[in-house]
Amino acid sequence: MSGSMMHESKVEPNLTPILDMVFQLITFFMLVVNFKGAALDLSLQLPVLGSARPLDTQGQEGLLVLNIDHEGQLKSFGKIYSDPRDIDAFIAREAKADGQELIRAGKSYQSGDELPTTVVIRADEQTPFAKLNAVITACQAQGYLKFSLRAMNRVKER
Repeated sequence: MSGSMMHESKVEPNLTPILDMVFQLITFFMLVVNFKGAALDLSLQLPVLGSARPLDTQGQEGLLVLNIDHEGQLKSFGKIYSDPRDIDAFIAREAKADGQELIRAGKSYQSGDELPTTVVIRADEQTPFAKLNAVITACQAQGYLKFSLRAMNRVKER
C-alpha cells in the first residue's frame, strides 16, 4: 500500500463555541442570583397587619435586612448576634461598608452622615419592644434614618 492510504486523519471537535456558551450561562446565573434572599430568616412569625404591602425597592440605593427573633437576637446571613455590643458592632460594620460604597461612587460621606440605605426590619411578632427599639436606636446612631418594618397581610396556613 502506498503511504498516502495509510495516513490517518484525526478530527478534533472545535470546543470554542461550547466553552463560550458555558461561560455565558455562568455569567448569566451570576448576574440574576438574588443574594438579598440569603439575608431573610424565614422561620420568623411576622406580625399580621391587614394593610401590609410588599417592599417597594424602586429608587432604593441599598437595603440592610435585619431579622430579629422572639428572643431579641439579631440574625443576618446565617449569623446570630445576641449580645447588645455584638449587635452594635455588626450595625457599625455595615454602616462603615455602606459609607465606603458611597465614597467609591464619588459621593461625599463622613462618618456619622445620613446613609441612603433603607433598613428593613423583620421582627418576630413575639419580639419585646425594648429589643426592637435597641436595634433601631443603634441603626440611627450609625446614620441609618430610613426604616421599613415588615409584616404579613394575612395569617399563613400551617
